[in-house]
Amino acid sequence: MKHRLLGNSLQVSAIGLGCMGMSWSYEPLPDRQQMISLLHAAVDRGVTFFDTAEVYGPLANEELLGEALAPYRDRVIIATKFGMKPAFEGQARWSVLDSSPAHIRSVAEGSLRRLGIEAIDLYYQHRVDPNVPIEDVAGAVKDLIQQGKVRHFGLSEAGASTIRRAHGVQPLAALQSEYSLWYREPEQDIIPTLEELGIGFVTFSPLGKGFLTGTIDASTTFDNSDFRSTVPRFTPEARAANQALVDLLRSIAQAKGVTPGQLALAWLLAKKPWIVPIPGTTKLHRLEENLAAAEIALSAQELHDIEQAAATIEILGARYPESQARLTGR
Repeated sequence: MKHRLLGNSLQVSAIGLGCMGMSWSYEPLPDRQQMISLLHAAVDRGVTFFDTAEVYGPLANEELLGEALAPYRDRVIIATKFGMKPAFEGQARWSVLDSSPAHIRSVAEGSLRRLGIEAIDLYYQHRVDPNVPIEDVAGAVKDLIQQGKVRHFGLSEAGASTIRRAHGVQPLAALQSEYSLWYREPEQDIIPTLEELGIGFVTFSPLGKGFLTGTIDASTTFDNSDFRSTVPRFTPEARAANQALVDLLRSIAQAKGVTPGQLALAWLLAKKPWIVPIPGTTKLHRLEENLAAAEIALSAQELHDIEQAAATIEILGARYPESQARLTGR
């Protein structure tokens, strides 16, 4: 597995593993022991970068990674997140925001304990909290770094101005946000900002929450517990309209002898040397398919042709319900 640099000093595998779906959001949830085996398989195949969060589960995802990755601690980088108070049974899935410095200090201790580590490799603010100045958030994480409890600081789904302000207090190693061929808005302001400041870009949902793999169409049904059932981009009408992008990917992928999902990941890797996608999966064959994308080379002409063709397709539907969309881009 090739490696990439996030920020000035955080080296990770070129493709990481998003672990949310192993214990949250995509139900029915998979067997825990099978997920431990999958995490071991990922390490064996060269993955060094694993993404979790306090809110996933809640808490259970950090506990899962803590147990599964304990034998490989010196070989892996674990990123986790703060700033969303977990929602437990009977509460709304999306929790209230809290990035107060006292809360950050408190939840960092919980994450350290669940992960079984002495320091959090990469600590993201999960969503920007409008009630707490980002300078105070960055200052709290800076204190944790000075105390040896955190190694690197990151933001998730933040706007360009917030990124600049946070970076001025404590340099960011990475921004984590959605980016893929069916969500290219970061190209407007975010990517230029990251490039200017030397910040890495960790892209979640690089396969469009599964849509770009070609395994989802207008007839696919989602259980009410599957968060995609609430996403406007996943209504039957939107899926039917957005199928044009999958058809395009499939035609180009077939000519290159790869899968649509691999082409989508290879496109991201070709965009910038400091972009690291973290596709999530609970299946070994999908893990292997995703990781193989790191070996696919796209020429400048191929990259241009893909983007020119994709630009002619209008994507239907928002990527989040309105209540969650308000939490992004601040």
